[in-house]
Amino acid sequence: MTFLLVLIGGAFGAMLRYVLDAKVKKRFGKAFPWGTLTVNILGAGLLGALHGAGTGTAVEALLGTGFCGALTTFSTFSLDTVHLIQSGDHTKAAVNVFVSLLLGVVVFALLYVVFRAV
Repeated sequence: MTFLLVLIGGAFGAMLRYVLDAKVKKRFGKAFPWGTLTVNILGAGLLGALHGAGTGTAVEALLGTGFCGALTTFSTFSLDTVHLIQSGDHTKAAVNVFVSLLLGVVVFALLYVVFRAV
């Protein structure tokens, strides 16, 4: 049963990642990986909220492992950063790393604390 929950959550997370990334790129362009940053921060926040709320194993499998796991993408974040470095945009690469990691942890922690208190 857990396998199916992860599978279902992952299917929806991957679809949302594709749609959000495309919409953000269309709106803000491709000079900076705003789409990847958006999905990663959104996923970090959702995962923080889930853990803060103390959801059960089934919800964690569906939304945490499945949905958030497919929505977020460390590999694309890494690729985007390497592409920025290869194109000579070292400042953008550093900003991408710093903002992604700092904002991801801050948003996770903030929503964890908020949902733990509820």
